[in-house]
Amino acid sequence: MSPPRVVASDLDGTLLRDDGSVSARTRAALRLAERAGATVIIVTGRPPRWMDLVVDELGVRGLAICANGALVYDVTTRRIVEQYALPGEVALQVARTLRMELPGVTFAIERRMQFGREPIFAERWPVPDGSPRAELDELLAEPVAKLLARHEEMEPDAFKRRAIEVVGESAVATFSSPDALVEIMAVGVTKASTLAAVCAERGVDADQVVAFGDMPNDVPMLTWAGTSYAVETAHPEALAAADQVCGSNETDGVAVVLEQLFDGRRTSRTW
Repeated sequence: MSPPRVVASDLDGTLLRDDGSVSARTRAALRLAERAGATVIIVTGRPPRWMDLVVDELGVRGLAICANGALVYDVTTRRIVEQYALPGEVALQVARTLRMELPGVTFAIERRMQFGREPIFAERWPVPDGSPRAELDELLAEPVAKLLARHEEMEPDAFKRRAIEVVGESAVATFSSPDALVEIMAVGVTKASTLAAVCAERGVDADQVVAFGDMPNDVPMLTWAGTSYAVETAHPEALAAADQVCGSNETDGVAVVLEQLFDGRRTSRTW
């Protein structure tokens, strides 16, 4: 069996340790895959503005698929090279419907390299200087990569289940956090859709891709890839979608698989 041409991996809860660090074994395994001719693509819910430090620690080059497929980021040139945006008017209608059905919901947005939020949105992470705080009409006057919906009072699973139901087919709603936080992208935009597009442009088929993930936002990618692994600590939906289970992020589960796939093998790089 030929080794995969593409290694596609989620970051948080999959490739990174719980504290966000990169183990030496994981870094070495990624280098091993690249030396064998494979291309490593990070596929994450993170925005591009959170990517530079971690990709430097991972030592990977090339592309990162960010914001659940909405943005493609060149980690070498530090620029966004493709986007699949959620139209502002659609995002506004989705937000208004969610607020009507789930009073108390608050919203934030990711737009290319920018984060913005409603004044009432409680952010859990440091907010970049100059990030806009505005009401929904202003925040969503232009297309966004991702609309974030948070509820401070509802039980997280109940909120996520109901919010995804309310969004329906108007957009793609998913989640990657244990908090009451739902991530909303344009119709058809998932980690899988953008990974498939990136691979197709380079003549790589799904059966030449191995993918790793741990949360529901990884499910489309785990389903699409020819070979997929969920880490053993993954969400039940990711475990059900994956072909196989590997060790956890804390025990370098991805690295163990990559060592098995690429140890001693070398192929010609084709991209």
